[in-house]
Amino acid sequence: MDREYTQPLDVEALARGANMSSGHLSRAFKQAYGESPYAYLMTRRIERAMALLQRGDLSVTEVCFAVGCTSLGTFSTRFTELVGVPPSVYRREAMHPLEGVPSVVAKRVTRPIRNREAAVTGRR
Repeated sequence: MDREYTQPLDVEALARGANMSSGHLSRAFKQAYGESPYAYLMTRRIERAMALLQRGDLSVTEVCFAVGCTSLGTFSTRFTELVGVPPSVYRREAMHPLEGVPSVVAKRVTRPIRNREAAVTGRR
């Protein structure tokens, strides 16, 4: 999923490849990664979308389709849930504050998180 994030998610095919039922794969995936296969894929797509929007040379619609989403509405909703602002606002306000920072560090710092995860993390 990390490498082929633009492709549609086929949990059945993933499960067959792992010799599991789709339900068992989904449960095991969530236990291992903390989110369902679909949520994990959307997080990867939103991470890539953030990078493309920061470049500023693509429209929100172009970015939506470039990361494998087929619905602009769903893309915008998920982007807003994970990042906290709509993609159009993110694109307009995107700056490059992490320029010069190693990519492995920048990726960790800018990783989108779901709103309820942010609230849980903030309690510690």
